[in-house]
Amino acid sequence: MPGHLVDGLCALRPVVRSLSAALVLGCVALAGIDRAALAEEMPEYRLKAAFIYNFLIYTEWPSGGGSSLSLCILGKDPFGAEIDGLQGKVAGGRSIVVRRNEPVDAIRQCQAVYIGPSAMESLPRLLESLRGQPVLTLADSPGAMHRGVALNMALAQGRVSFEANLQAARAAGLNLSSKLMRLATEVRQ
Repeated sequence: MPGHLVDGLCALRPVVRSLSAALVLGCVALAGIDRAALAEEMPEYRLKAAFIYNFLIYTEWPSGGGSSLSLCILGKDPFGAEIDGLQGKVAGGRSIVVRRNEPVDAIRQCQAVYIGPSAMESLPRLLESLRGQPVLTLADSPGAMHRGVALNMALAQGRVSFEANLQAARAAGLNLSSKLMRLATEVRQ
């Protein structure tokens, strides 16, 4: 192999390594792989942030949404710096912007809203304010999917999983990929 090709391939190693790590993270998140062995490297909310990233990738919003995709976090933020890794990543051709502590009346400007456990008491009011808006609702609270949240994560026996409410997603004008739906533990039609 010519020397300039070898040099070029060697220069790509760090990029390939980074892409491989991102791919593994995405696959771990979507496959719900037992994270017990990864516990030190992959705390719960880092895994959940990876799930959210995949949710954003595998959701189709109506056209004309602009160049950025706002992910808003309502209630106390359980992610901390873990969710900041999504800042600037691309999903559906749009750059992700993470926003915290948005007032309830401003969430209509978000494309995805994570409703933290501390905000679940106001869930009916939040969902009513989003009715008919193209906003993906996300949570990690027991029963949230049955209460109208589109995607709800859970942690059981060291594994992150999720359930999907297709009715809620469709009512918001969103299309959740069949690839994503195959991995859900429960799908509400």
